[in-house]
Amino acid sequence: MSAVLPKAVRELTQELTRLPGIGTKSAQRLALHLLRQQRAVTASLAEAIATLHDRVQTCSICFSLSDDATCALCKDAARDQSILCVVEDPLDVDAIERTSTYHGLYHVLGGLFSPIDGVGIEQLTFQELQQRLRQGAVQELIIALEHNMEGEATTRHLMAYLKDFNLPITRLARGLPTGGDIEFADALTLQSAFSGRTKI
Repeated sequence: MSAVLPKAVRELTQELTRLPGIGTKSAQRLALHLLRQQRAVTASLAEAIATLHDRVQTCSICFSLSDDATCALCKDAARDQSILCVVEDPLDVDAIERTSTYHGLYHVLGGLFSPIDGVGIEQLTFQELQQRLRQGAVQELIIALEHNMEGEATTRHLMAYLKDFNLPITRLARGLPTGGDIEFADALTLQSAFSGRTKI
């Protein structure tokens, strides 16, 4: 990184490169853009970042992100309590909600099974999912995981974990592109995947 830029700009650039998809050039442009903003703008951004961990919680029921101990979706009595959709992370919940197609509840695994990345079953919320199913309210489980190597491996482990439950289990249809992320799928693709889900 060029020493011509002030130290503060170089330090901010270095911090911004920690963000996914942000290289050095993009980080430099962002740092200079922030420098050109009014102090109130950068102060507001700094406050939002500094308080992020204090203001965001993990829902005690579905393990998505929430403002409170229980998220708004889990609190919503109007949602279909008999259907549970298993997803990888909160961004998938957000993507599915944008379709206005699904009206059940969610369970966020917190990742996908990937030993090479140090993610084993114990790092995912498999046991918590079993506990929810033992309560007896769920009549259908939808697996909404990626159609890639990690998603397939996670699905196989899920099926093994759930073999003792007499429960219909479906999976989103392959309207989702192989290797694609649910969070980046458009609404029509997700709607098609939900309507064409198959029993597994």
